[in-house]
Amino acid sequence: MLFKFRVFVTKPPLDYHEVYKITITLQIMNAKIDNLTEDLSLITLNPPIEGFENFISAWLFQGEITFLVDVGPASTADGLLAVLAETGVEHLEYILLTHIHLDHAGAIGQISAAFPETPIVCHSAGIPHLIEPTSLWEGTRKVLGPTADGYGPIQPVAGERFLDAQEFDSKSIEPIITPGHASHHVSYRTPKYLFAGETGGVYYAVSPQRFYLRPATPPRFFFDAAVESIDKLIAANPEKLCFGHYGMVEDGVNKLKTTRQQLFNWKAIIADEIKRTDDDRLMAACLDRLFQEDALVANLDHLPEAARAREAYFLKNSVKGFIGYLREV
Repeated sequence: MLFKFRVFVTKPPLDYHEVYKITITLQIMNAKIDNLTEDLSLITLNPPIEGFENFISAWLFQGEITFLVDVGPASTADGLLAVLAETGVEHLEYILLTHIHLDHAGAIGQISAAFPETPIVCHSAGIPHLIEPTSLWEGTRKVLGPTADGYGPIQPVAGERFLDAQEFDSKSIEPIITPGHASHHVSYRTPKYLFAGETGGVYYAVSPQRFYLRPATPPRFFFDAAVESIDKLIAANPEKLCFGHYGMVEDGVNKLKTTRQQLFNWKAIIADEIKRTDDDRLMAACLDRLFQEDALVANLDHLPEAARAREAYFLKNSVKGFIGYLREV
């Protein structure tokens, strides 16, 4: 097994009484784990798809209880299990799924088999597709093509392993039903962290002062439900906000408010282009306007080249979601 440690030590610009901040990264195969706080680690999962490095993640919480939020695609299951083993994780109280898209839940068959006593929390609408995932896999391949092949096929899970997120009751974890990115999307709140999945959009820090942000709004998209979901998360007043894609931020409420405003801005821009632009030029016109008027989307230029190519596809998919919604209302 190949693995490596990287240790980063940062001295705060204060006096000698301050404790040095130490971040330890453990990388094994196609997965790496970064200990972001004393009880929370970001696990990065890199499937064999160009441009998908540092994009897909799972979250490992190790406090009074130990749980995992999302499991990533099937193709990175071995890496995830190896990282968990090297970290000393022998038991999980829960596996929490934000939704069943294959970049978040594709490895659930392998991970649940490795932790056979661990209940899996998922929205009730998603559970049947994990018990019998044939249609989920075939539908994903139809939409995503080679990207789905890079994720790998999902394995079935026995129905008795699941807990309905809408009825889930825990002292330390609160499920928040957040449709928008998917109708079956669930976020999870703990006293210190809010695991938002894709409700808060796709976030990528390009520098301490600059970040890229786009709505995660694939077809079929329902604007009002997405805004209501973001409002729920804002009301939760998160201390730290954890994205499915990608990373954690301290100013969670402000980032969610930014995402909310971005949705309204996109709605206005795309609605205007629908009125004035022919169908054959509509996508290009929408993208031109968004790059001109949305500075957060324009920060795409600061991402690595391969990541820009990935986002070019997903940006179009997010715009398609808005176009479909606006043509139905």
